[in-house]
Amino acid sequence: MTHSHSTGLPFLKMHGLGNDFVVLDLRGGLARPDAGLVARIADRHRGVGFDQLAGVEDCDDADARLVFWNADGSLSAACGNATRCVARWLMDQTGTGALRLRTDHGVLLAEDAGAGLTRVNMGPPVLDWQAIPLARDVDIDHLPIAGDPVATGMGNPHVTFFVDDADAVDLDRFGPEHEHHPLYPQRTNVEVVQVLSRDAIRLRIWERGTGPTLASGSCSCAAVVAAARRGLTDRRVTVHVPGGQLLIDWRADGVWMEGPTAIVFHGTLTPAWLA
Repeated sequence: MTHSHSTGLPFLKMHGLGNDFVVLDLRGGLARPDAGLVARIADRHRGVGFDQLAGVEDCDDADARLVFWNADGSLSAACGNATRCVARWLMDQTGTGALRLRTDHGVLLAEDAGAGLTRVNMGPPVLDWQAIPLARDVDIDHLPIAGDPVATGMGNPHVTFFVDDADAVDLDRFGPEHEHHPLYPQRTNVEVVQVLSRDAIRLRIWERGTGPTLASGSCSCAAVVAAARRGLTDRRVTVHVPGGQLLIDWRADGVWMEGPTAIVFHGTLTPAWLA
């Protein structure tokens, strides 16, 4: 079944701490957008603009299936803030306090954390070099890259650098340089972390296929996992991102992420624009 271009394509605009999403409700068998359409919607001047696009599909073994795209039209297996945003929207729709959402990374549990906050279990971190994936077998806690970063998988690949001053890093140069590092065959998200205390870090983010973002759930999770593995923090950490703060809690059953969500507006892409 394809989208009826005669009526346009409805969408939802949401954000989690300024990490913004377009959400398409594809339930009922609507076709997924192709990479070209995704990239057109991502254009902040000619389209809508987003850091990631999320598609919500019917699912046999969970409450819904989520599919994620980056702004360049490439698929992504994980997107923590979008998962949280969609979970909040679906919980508000159904009146339930908990959901199971299937992604390409696995089935994620989401729950109402009270006070308008939403919590999602992003699953256990991927700590196997082949699954992250890396190009070869290296020590993931001390990558052979200048700056001695850590590699982590959260359903997508991450490289985490620890620095004295996160603001001093030229992210527009540093980000692309490491996103395309040969050690990462599928490119990688890049995190620059300044440890504030045992339970707080500052985080700047370069997202694979998107660029600098105000917040990222999977990047926040990866940063805390990396910091805890290095012994720099405990496993329950407040992450200060440019857009606000997320609470990350690395538990036995996975990495839980908690924070606010916002529905900005409902819209419809016009038939003329789609054509």
